[in-house]
Amino acid sequence: MNIEDNISSVVGKSNVENLKRSIFSKPGKDIPAGIVVFLVALPLCLGIALASGAPLISGLISGIIGGIVIGAISQSDVSVSGPAASLTAVVLVAIQNLERFEIFLLALVLGGLIQLALGLMKAGLIADYLPTSIIKGLLAAIGLILIISQIPYAMGVELGKSRMMDYSQNFFTGAQQKVTFIFKSMAPGAITLSLISMGVLVFWDKTFMRKLKLVPPFLVVVILGVILNQFFKYVIPSLYLDGIHLVNIPKIEGFASFVTFPDFTAIGNIQVWTYAFTIALIASIASLLAIEAADNLDPHKRRSPPNRELVAQGIGNTLAGLVGGIPITSVIVRSSVNIETGAETKLSTIIHGTLLLVSVLFLSSVINLIPLASLAVLLLVVGYKLASVTIFKSMYLKGWPQFLPFVVTTLSILVTDVLIGVMIGTAVSIFFLLRGNFYNPFYIESTSTPKGKVYRLELSNEVSFLNKPAIKSTLWNLPKNSQIIIDATFATYIEPDVIEILHDFQDTFARENDIEVIMTGLRESYAAKNQEEVMDVNTEVTNVLATPQDILDYLKDGNQRYVDGNLVSRRLRNKELMDFIKEAPLAAVVNSIDMREPLNMLLNTGIGDLIPLRAAGNLMSDFLIYSTEIACRKQGARLILLMGNSGNSFISEALECYLAGKESYLYPLLGPALASRAISPEQLVKENLNKLVDEITLWNLAESKRRIMDQNQYIREQVSLGQLGLCSAFFDRETGNIEFSALVKV
Repeated sequence: MNIEDNISSVVGKSNVENLKRSIFSKPGKDIPAGIVVFLVALPLCLGIALASGAPLISGLISGIIGGIVIGAISQSDVSVSGPAASLTAVVLVAIQNLERFEIFLLALVLGGLIQLALGLMKAGLIADYLPTSIIKGLLAAIGLILIISQIPYAMGVELGKSRMMDYSQNFFTGAQQKVTFIFKSMAPGAITLSLISMGVLVFWDKTFMRKLKLVPPFLVVVILGVILNQFFKYVIPSLYLDGIHLVNIPKIEGFASFVTFPDFTAIGNIQVWTYAFTIALIASIASLLAIEAADNLDPHKRRSPPNRELVAQGIGNTLAGLVGGIPITSVIVRSSVNIETGAETKLSTIIHGTLLLVSVLFLSSVINLIPLASLAVLLLVVGYKLASVTIFKSMYLKGWPQFLPFVVTTLSILVTDVLIGVMIGTAVSIFFLLRGNFYNPFYIESTSTPKGKVYRLELSNEVSFLNKPAIKSTLWNLPKNSQIIIDATFATYIEPDVIEILHDFQDTFARENDIEVIMTGLRESYAAKNQEEVMDVNTEVTNVLATPQDILDYLKDGNQRYVDGNLVSRRLRNKELMDFIKEAPLAAVVNSIDMREPLNMLLNTGIGDLIPLRAAGNLMSDFLIYSTEIACRKQGARLILLMGNSGNSFISEALECYLAGKESYLYPLLGPALASRAISPEQLVKENLNKLVDEITLWNLAESKRRIMDQNQYIREQVSLGQLGLCSAFFDRETGNIEFSALVKV
């Protein structure tokens, strides 16, 4: 079985060609982006390995695996995986405590297998619960870290033991000493290159260079940096950069110097398993955060499957442990660069991994000519885009529930690290969530009547235990001798705790305080809806209903939701309501005066979707037919629905009087049906009264359809052209179900 067959067995043969087409659909953008990401990833791989206390080559190994292996398996279009800066502290301590790098590699193998298991168990759903404010706070923090950490490299200054970013240390540790050192040891050549590179990036879109679609400005900056530095070497030696100011790839002298194998004899070491679980947990959370952030930055707003990402990361970390790498996650910095340089598919990350491999084996002498100052400018620009003033302003305008978690997350990450910062920001976000749930689980209004205050409390679509305090506080503070209507019609899910509170209120507190309670729409138990059902229920489709049959099917579906207790609430504010009713209605619905049930609820339609008309006993008069024509011709209704209902009280009273030989002004509601002999004398004597009432209602509906088609030329022509639909329906008051007839054919 070849590779393509293996892929087919996993994703399905029908998807293999689509997968190929998607990967190679934008090579003009992905290839340059992959090159730039490679140039940015190269020094980061080395720096993270150095900060982790691991061999430098291990960082490159993980970069290669993250690009090629994880890039091929993951279904994220724009995220890039590589050595994890967020795990440097863990790796450093693990290597020290386990004493040998080979034993640490065993922990990494086990951690990768645990990640793989988490992905197969679909534990990636945690990513869907990360608030947007936390994601944006994470991005802003990374942006600020990039800006501050890259300024020394842009000026040609070496900070301590590593030229690269080290997220494992406290952000403010030694800040004063670093600032002093920067000003004493700035390199004029690095500053010159940085200023020129920044000028290229800033003015790129404002000059003719913006027409060079296949040449990204980031790549131009790197190439220009190499050329200018070589120019300095021969023309202006005082500006020439060498040594610590250039990329430095270690030379590979043989297979043994490239690969290190884990020591499986330490499988029984409890510390190995402890670090394995630690690596799996932190790497999984970091990857989920990163892909969520990358999806947030993606111009196309595509969504990366979190479970598939965990599987890919697990395979990547297992392989890294087997050949001498360090922990891998999806990484925000490289993903941000990938997106900013125009990447469209995961071909760019595969190219970046391939170039890392080629550079290690063959091109170390060429890559080592790149000035770190040029790479620093790229990251400064990316950092500014992640943490610009505009982003802070936009979050502030969204209000404190969004802005405060955003700021707290940003500052916490700067002061501590990524995971702790995210947890602190999440705690603040949860506070606002609980506060919001306290105030927004329902809508309540009060009306003054001669008998006293009448309150109406309508529960939201979903009511959880978080809503208990607000509901209890509201109900238990109602005044004595009042009336409360608790409407749960639009609630698709109510937790048992809340149902118990409602019953406790009705059975005890309300009785003791003479409060009249009317419950409507409340069920004794609710099954949680799966995501697909909820998405389908809450999708607004009225704007794509092209034909009368589409509208009829939509109304049928709406009534089924009513019967199932799965209504969609569409309460609107005044401005929204006015905008909404400007749209053309869907249908003109002619029902009996006897029917007082709300049509929008029975059919679960939006405000303004229906034009209600009334006909006593469901018999259409000449003027009502004319009014129906206006509803279609002038207001744009594309369906005429004649709706009867069971137990019509007008027809029932008329029939009782007729059978008793009494006079009644309601006889005209019976006359046509009786005159047509549709109801035989035997039926009048033998059949149940309620059944007779319903049969007469159905006859009247059919008669009304005939009158409309015979008497109104406009409606008849539009029905024949398929531009207008005409049908009838019968509403069963006991079940709530509506039986619809087929559309009238001409």
